Amino acid sequence: MLNKVSKPARTRTAKWLGAAAVAALIAGGAVESGLVLPNPAHAELRSLSQPVQAAPSFAEVIERVKPAVVSVKVKVQTVADRGNDEDQQFSLPDLPPGHPMERFFRQFRDGRQPGRQQQPRQFGQALGSGFFISADGYVVTNNHVVENGSDVQVTMDDGKVLDAKVIGTDPNTDLALLKVQGGDNDFPYVRLAPQKARIGDWVLAVGNPFGLGGTVTAGIVSAQHRDIGQGPYDDFIQIDAPVNKGNSGGPTFNLSGEVVGVNTAIFSPSGGSVGIAFAIPASTVDQVVTSLKNGGQVTRGFIGVQMQPVTKEIAEAIGLKEPKGALVAEALKDSPAAKAGVRTGDTIVAVNGEEVREAKDLSRKVAQVAPGKTLTLTLYRDGKERTVSVEVGTQPKGT
Repeated sequence: MLNKVSKPARTRTAKWLGAAAVAALIAGGAVESGLVLPNPAHAELRSLSQPVQAAPSFAEVIERVKPAVVSVKVKVQTVADRGNDEDQQFSLPDLPPGHPMERFFRQFRDGRQPGRQQQPRQFGQALGSGFFISADGYVVTNNHVVENGSDVQVTMDDGKVLDAKVIGTDPNTDLALLKVQGGDNDFPYVRLAPQKARIGDWVLAVGNPFGLGGTVTAGIVSAQHRDIGQGPYDDFIQIDAPVNKGNSGGPTFNLSGEVVGVNTAIFSPSGGSVGIAFAIPASTVDQVVTSLKNGGQVTRGFIGVQMQPVTKEIAEAIGLKEPKGALVAEALKDSPAAKAGVRTGDTIVAVNGEEVREAKDLSRKVAQVAPGKTLTLTLYRDGKERTVSVEVGTQPKGT
């Protein structure tokens, strides 16, 4: 029978109760009706099944920030208005001018022979995430979410759908800024975190994975300063909060409800989350969004040096204690760096007193300085450190 207790089990239970009763009497407790009543003065005898302190809940944070997170939908063209590949590869035969077959071959090449229909344009839909960065309707998302798209719409947490305009994009950092059309300029918004997230900090990702809007996942910051080969300014936060397709452009929050990063990529052999995702740091987002909001494009600093990494062998050869900094392969002629006295063979080890870890770190630090401002470079040359002041120029377009 389901509720039957076997005799050996009853025997074991009775023996256990007897032993417990003896222990309780020795400790100053009491036995009443077969139940052991430990002396309250002896805290060590409390049952192990007593409730423990509950794990922290993220509910309060999510209630505050979730209304500011939106789903982004973009109409994208998937097939161009053109013939098939055979048409593109076909060339006209070498015919004399006015040859009667010339018209036939030209029609065949252009896909306009009688009875043939042009291939229609086809459109699909790109899905992503984003979040309001201000009450007047500015939304941050990824460049790759809106790239080559049109008819952008954002869906708010309450289901309201609004049209949006692309204010500007920055492919180098994969960021885009949208502006919602209409509304009462009183949108719920979130702030960027003023402090960098630390490895081990709790983070919360909110977004639109697989079109499932309003999804929340949790994890920690698992690494910093990741370079995944996506662009010249890669400096990603690595998180283990589950992030999937559709989370792109969505925010990663700290436990204060501040945005520490914008989700942009995942590492996955299958296309789904395996616990490794990458977010653009809030400091980068702040700089890019400010530029896009003010002028629709990003202007970056430029000093005009070609760099290469400092390997262990190079560090030993030039006398550096450890491989760090950026080795100047060439200071471009008439560039800000050349005018300031930077030479080929110098190693730039700091910018404005901040250590340069490697070559890309120098690119990021210089790019963040507004053109026209002056920065201080710390150079390692001939076994000694020296400093030079460089007036920052404007980075040429397309670099």
